[in-house]
Amino acid sequence: MTWMIYGANGYTGALVAEEAVARGHRPVLAGRSAEKIKPLAERLNLEYRVFSLDNSALAARELSGLKAVYHAAGPFVHTSAPMIMACLQAGVHYLDITGEYPVFENTFAHDARAKAAGVALISGVGFDVIPTDCLAKYVADQVPGADRLEIAFAALTQTSAGTTHSMIELMRYGGRTRRDGQLVPLRLGHGVRDVQFSDKSRLVVEIPWGDISTAYRTTGVPNISTYLAYPPAMARTVQVVSRVIDVTMLLRSKVVRQFAHRMIASRMRGPSASVRQSGRCYLWAQASRADGTSAQAWLETPEAYQFTVVAGVRVIERLLTSPTPIVGATTPALAFGADFVLDIPGCARFDQILARAS
Repeated sequence: MTWMIYGANGYTGALVAEEAVARGHRPVLAGRSAEKIKPLAERLNLEYRVFSLDNSALAARELSGLKAVYHAAGPFVHTSAPMIMACLQAGVHYLDITGEYPVFENTFAHDARAKAAGVALISGVGFDVIPTDCLAKYVADQVPGADRLEIAFAALTQTSAGTTHSMIELMRYGGRTRRDGQLVPLRLGHGVRDVQFSDKSRLVVEIPWGDISTAYRTTGVPNISTYLAYPPAMARTVQVVSRVIDVTMLLRSKVVRQFAHRMIASRMRGPSASVRQSGRCYLWAQASRADGTSAQAWLETPEAYQFTVVAGVRVIERLLTSPTPIVGATTPALAFGADFVLDIPGCARFDQILARAS
């Protein structure tokens, strides 16, 4: 089962490479810089390749002999499209760990080509968006004809430089929410509310999480809101600042983005090993319809990066050993089922909060 990790020198890519080796895999490592890729490849005794994504045809040649690419090089709004094109040309499955809704929309736009090529395109095979996608399908399946879906999560550790770079690039597109099946603008900082998670209540702010694209394909629910938990003071600050400053317009300035990216590169390193091992994430989802029928559920997972590392390798294993070929542009929950998240060690789902203690 030959596969590649592109962007293996990044924070998440390197951790996935280590997890893959620990589970007996021999992935090919790849990236744009030999200086960054070679040390990791030598330490793990793995083959490596060096190439950019500037030319999809040339990149496709580098994928020769592979069955799948695990794409971990962001910001994905810039890197996903050329890698998808290379995978389609080479006849190779494509996976990534994006949470950016424009990337999901682009991935789904290549469904017909992926089916014709006999390959799967699955964006969001990390914490973005396996847990939320699986939880969304679980609650929506209990409410046939649901017309509203709400999803919230609390990820309590710091982010890596790569994740933050991607967030900066995403924010310049502005907020979005799903209304009547369409993506519509949403001012960042809108929609502060309380959500009861399995451990405690938290303030959340509506954000353009990837589920406004993925959960729509997974469930067919036409109205979807996604929320991120913030500390109370920060949630209120975000709400107030958003009324005064249009962050979207600010980040459309190339100079501002370049400054932000320089600060991120110099200061952000991602959570430590101890934080990854001890941290927990909390999720909630509710599906409802106009007659008042609803269903909700809660989910707890390991720390977000730890989840991504473990889940990524499990996804590769499931994809390449599936007795029924998985083809086309799809979502994690459609490809592997709502219960796939429960196959990841440390995950637990609850239909009632009280069930957590029993």
